[in-house]
Amino acid sequence: MKLLVLSTVVGLVCGCGFAQPGPATPKSGDLGYDDTPMLPNQPWRVHDIRRPRPPKVKPGAQPGDPPSDAIILFDGKDLSKWTARQNDNINSPERPVAWKVENGYMEVVPKTGTLFTKEKFGDCQLHIEWMTPPDDTDRGQMKGNSGIFLMGRYEIQVLDSYENETYADGQAGAIYGQFPPMVNASRKPGEWQSYDIFFEAPKFEGDKLVKPAYVTVLHNGVLIHHHQAFIGRMAHRAVGTYAPHGPEEPLGLQNHGDRVRYRNIWIRRLKPYDAQ
Repeated sequence: MKLLVLSTVVGLVCGCGFAQPGPATPKSGDLGYDDTPMLPNQPWRVHDIRRPRPPKVKPGAQPGDPPSDAIILFDGKDLSKWTARQNDNINSPERPVAWKVENGYMEVVPKTGTLFTKEKFGDCQLHIEWMTPPDDTDRGQMKGNSGIFLMGRYEIQVLDSYENETYADGQAGAIYGQFPPMVNASRKPGEWQSYDIFFEAPKFEGDKLVKPAYVTVLHNGVLIHHHQAFIGRMAHRAVGTYAPHGPEEPLGLQNHGDRVRYRNIWIRRLKPYDAQ
């Protein structure tokens, strides 16, 4: 008991006890400087006092939860943020949205069209969770097939690739028809999986491509693409090419006829450094 009392007294005297400190007075240089060297290719000095502070964003409570600046594309209740098209082409005829929604997820209904967001996006961070059906007895490309169409054109493949052989650039996580994932991080069919996708939109000047699209992808938290350039648009049995399009375009979820489920879909527009 004497030792506990003595420790408490010492802590209070030296300022290392349980009392919360008051606000600290900024020291010289804490807020920045105006006499340091200029940073290369930037309008700012090292530790520039004038440089804008980044806007605050509250992270999600749990891994995979949307942060405060995210746009919720599917909250498990309805498909009000989505439209449907006849097929994978975002310019194909519109049709009624008919995918199933229950128990917090949406499920592909065969022959009802591909979904596209009503809102358009360019550079973005996308979180999406998906599940392939556990009772699917098909093989190869017919086993749990769907896809994420960034800007309606650039596909990250969804497929049951747990114990299902197919061509490498068509398995789960592939940049379809272009690059396989660096590793196969697939869970069993019937288990929820996640993609965290960081996408840079291509840039065009008139009909000329001046910067390709790039993507970084985490599959179930495992890095499978690292700032990889797309060769072009998604294509089957052909080399994808680029064609000019807007700086923002809809996000698509492919209807390949398999009962793939999706949930917890949110997206963030990515802004450049120092943007407010």
